[in-house]
Amino acid sequence: MKLKIPENILSLKAYTPGKPIEELEREYGISDSIKLASNENPLGPSPKAIEAMQAALENLHRYPDGSGYYLVNKLAEKLGVAPEQIVLGNGSDDVIGMLTRVYLRPGDEAVMTSPSFLMYEIFVRTVDAVPVMVPLKNMAIDLDAMAKAVSDKTRIIFITNPNNPTGCHITTREFEVFMANLPPEVVVVLDEAYIEFANDPECLNGLSEISDDRPLAVLRTFSKAYGLAGIRIGYGIMPAEMAAMANRVRQPFNTNILAQVGAAAALDDEAFLSKTRELIHTEFEFLKTELIPMGLDCIPTQANFFLIDVKQNAGDVFEKMLRHGVIIRSMMSYGYPEYIRITIGTHAENIRFLNALKTVLK
Repeated sequence: MKLKIPENILSLKAYTPGKPIEELEREYGISDSIKLASNENPLGPSPKAIEAMQAALENLHRYPDGSGYYLVNKLAEKLGVAPEQIVLGNGSDDVIGMLTRVYLRPGDEAVMTSPSFLMYEIFVRTVDAVPVMVPLKNMAIDLDAMAKAVSDKTRIIFITNPNNPTGCHITTREFEVFMANLPPEVVVVLDEAYIEFANDPECLNGLSEISDDRPLAVLRTFSKAYGLAGIRIGYGIMPAEMAAMANRVRQPFNTNILAQVGAAAALDDEAFLSKTRELIHTEFEFLKTELIPMGLDCIPTQANFFLIDVKQNAGDVFEKMLRHGVIIRSMMSYGYPEYIRITIGTHAENIRFLNALKTVLK
């Protein structure tokens, strides 16, 4: 076929997610593997979410509530915001797509870090706008450089906190100084997919920065800390005026019945969330301590993953780890050729990872 495809679409590189365990086991002829590659919750989903979704199965012949009324109101109560400030998405990246469609026109610019979540660039290019990449500085977000990258064409700035893939964070003070010097018409999208894991009291929490007189959208998800990645549910919190515009371009029924009831139940499962946080913090300290005798350095993190300098080709280490049934992530494509990223797992998974890594590095 000789179809005319716009240049902005031809320029896209498709997002490549981590492969499912089943696919990797087939390809490599291995079994009983563990996956520490996609920043998923090692404890699985919230038990209360499972119970709620099972009870909702008999209603699958019905369309979901397009407004997500009950989930939106439960989120509003828990977060201390108005329901009119919340936009639900099929994952938080769905909300990213809404915001780019509302605020970007062809030729506009969107500032983001490099490396960063690839979907920012994909959504920006899809509407024929221009991504402006700002390199990380010592694996941390350089807000000064991002501010300098702003031009009269800038319409959106994407910031991830804690940052993926490095796990670094920005402080409340740093962010407030940054915001104070921005043109008032520039929209800031603060992606907080991993904020539930942050334990540094100085780490920015975007909810405290939302107000009606500044165009700030804070994105969150149920995929990570709540263990609901498989049902795709996330949300954005922003001034009501921005939320109303996002909802104009939101697809009808973009969040399904199981996602809505599962997420609402997960919000009530404080015990599960607390257990998840405790596991991540305890096991990071364990892993960090065990890596020292191996002569390996790791990057401090405020997320449920972290980077390790393996001091050799990370792609080779990735392939060899697969032979031991341990799936990790090479950072070569992110510009860090000697770093791997691992999701913090259960204690048993982490011990298996360490044993495999010791064998591979020898």
